[in-house]
Amino acid sequence: MKKILFLLYLLPLLAMGVATFVEHNQGSAYAARYIYGSLWFSLLWAALTFVSIIYYYRQGPRRAGTVLLHASFVLILTGALLTSLTAYRGTIHLRLHTPTASFTPKDDGSATESQRALPFRLRLDRFDVLYHAGTSSAKDYVSRFTILDGSSSVSGSVSMNHIFTYRNVRLYQSAYDDDGQGAYLTINADPWGIPVTYAGYALLFLSLIWLLIDPKGTFRRLLRGATVVLFFAVGLSSAAAPTLPVDAAHRIGCLDMLYNGRICPVQTYALDFTTKIYGHRTYNGYTAEQVLTGWIFWGNRWTVEPMIQIKAKEVRQRYGLPKYASLSQFFNAAAGGYILGPAVHEYAEGNRDGFHKDVAELDANIKLIMDLRRGLPLKFFPITTQKQITWFAPVDSLPQTLPTDEHQFIDQSFAVWNAYAQAGDWDHLNRVTDAVRRYQGDHGGASLPSTLKIKAELQYNKWPFTTILFIFNLTLGFLSLFYVIYLATHRQTQRRFVIKWLPRLFFVAALLAWGTLTYYEILRWIITGTIPMANGYETMLLLAWFVQLLTLIVCLKNKLVLTFGFLLAGFFLLVAHLGQLDPQITPLMPVLASPLLSVHVSIIMMSFALLSLTFICGLTALISRLFGANDEALMALRRLSLLFLYPALTTLGIGIFIGAIWANVSWGQYWSWDPKEVWALITFMTYGIVVHTHTLPLFRRPLPYHWFVTLAFLTILMTYFGVNFFLGGMHSYA
Repeated sequence: MKKILFLLYLLPLLAMGVATFVEHNQGSAYAARYIYGSLWFSLLWAALTFVSIIYYYRQGPRRAGTVLLHASFVLILTGALLTSLTAYRGTIHLRLHTPTASFTPKDDGSATESQRALPFRLRLDRFDVLYHAGTSSAKDYVSRFTILDGSSSVSGSVSMNHIFTYRNVRLYQSAYDDDGQGAYLTINADPWGIPVTYAGYALLFLSLIWLLIDPKGTFRRLLRGATVVLFFAVGLSSAAAPTLPVDAAHRIGCLDMLYNGRICPVQTYALDFTTKIYGHRTYNGYTAEQVLTGWIFWGNRWTVEPMIQIKAKEVRQRYGLPKYASLSQFFNAAAGGYILGPAVHEYAEGNRDGFHKDVAELDANIKLIMDLRRGLPLKFFPITTQKQITWFAPVDSLPQTLPTDEHQFIDQSFAVWNAYAQAGDWDHLNRVTDAVRRYQGDHGGASLPSTLKIKAELQYNKWPFTTILFIFNLTLGFLSLFYVIYLATHRQTQRRFVIKWLPRLFFVAALLAWGTLTYYEILRWIITGTIPMANGYETMLLLAWFVQLLTLIVCLKNKLVLTFGFLLAGFFLLVAHLGQLDPQITPLMPVLASPLLSVHVSIIMMSFALLSLTFICGLTALISRLFGANDEALMALRRLSLLFLYPALTTLGIGIFIGAIWANVSWGQYWSWDPKEVWALITFMTYGIVVHTHTLPLFRRPLPYHWFVTLAFLTILMTYFGVNFFLGGMHSYA
């Protein structure tokens, strides 16, 4: 019976993992029809549930927490079955003022059926796209409608994360027509499946919490038996280009502009521009603001500056370019003009090998410079048209209704700026800057960021926090590792001073690192107006933050984790620093503007941080074994690892539960077999294996346990990185 149960447990894991790759290659509809929505997949889960119930019945009485936990899974699966049997879901296409009495059903990715009658008629009265003030970035989509049910009528509206329910039928905002005269709503009627599933999730929540606080539970026993351990042991240019003075450039940098779909200081654009082009925040001793104003006012002189970074070696070799080239080196009349032109054209025609991708990336950076020289990004001037604020650059076509004095001011501002810049008259140049600032204040209205946001962003831009923190954490991590080696090679009498003071210094350093990262996160929170967890860069920072916080808490009881925290947080910050993730601040997607997102992501990141610490424990144990560590040392690491594992499973389960509620509110479906959802479930079920020591006594031994949690970390990597970069899906933003 035990072997059958274990096999039935592994088969869904294998099926779900394979399904995510099948979906990537064959499409969501194919995976939904032949795997997730298939009879054999449902029977597999049913068989697992049935055999599990029989096995637990035969094993005799269990603690209440364990019984409730497994009962919650039965409820969740029962709810999923009821949903598949009784629910219906589809899409309604509405046009303004035209009643609709039918919808297009969807059967979990199967072929679209013919139209099906609604239990009422629906008429779209109005559709609006709401924008962030002064930008073209959508803030929300709102459909206002009337339900015509016999002789009665009911007015209602839906928007992102705000649903409307009528007679057990729920309506969700889905999409809209390009002409703004129509909208698509998702309809979902699931009167039985959702309550049962939610009851299962609630029971899961309560049982997971109880497993942590149960006085007779495994986690409490581990917590009482934890011993204080000190640390773990394991083997180991040219002539200066013209530009503005720093103060004058900074004054321009403090102006506002429309950039990346939001209003922000010019300084932010200058930093992004310089970093993308040169690879660093400064160039030749110039600040990013000086680089930007140098290109604006002395563009011809800056074309010979070797500041365009060429990362790809093959590109440099083919075109005979240095690692840092000037703009002029990319234009050669003898070679037909723009030397990258043919390769860029080939890329556009579909040639996407490594070389052409590198050329396309380089071409995008050159385009940034060319756009700047034309003045296209310099949207400094807010203008109110039809009660909406729009930001313009001087080269844009200004509204015909614009008053003459405003038109002249916008047209002449850059020309006057340039005249004073060429003459070196910094005083009058600063006066022009102040005049532009006053214009922005007089005409920017609600689109202007608050003073607090501006100050926060200027402070945010001041230091490369991520770079500093990853260097700091990794340096302290390796120093603490060397300290461990010192302890292992010197007698107690020779290390009293070191033992007394170094751990305290390491703790203070860890507290300083966490405090600095907290400050950085708060600044980003103020700038965006939302908790920073909306993209990969932000969630990676959040993961490092949780690791550092957990390290500070646990090291008060067990100093072993201090080195773990330095190294792991440093690694996460390094990944963020490497540029694989985007540090730019952009307006939040409407679907992400939900309080449930903050809770969901925070809890999931906490669980990943805890599971990462179990990985470090496992890796340490395996390396220690190579250097002759005995079973007692490995068992101590196992106990520490379990102290991380139990709350990790609790937070992961709760995070998945809250994510399901968010999905139901946002998309009308609490579980859609999205690759991120699937791999989060695989992760939860994989780590859940190792805590079943009653059924699998193998994991009571330290070495098999450490091997398992070390390899299980691959599911974390797949969930976080693999889905984002290889599989995609609705969660690929994070």
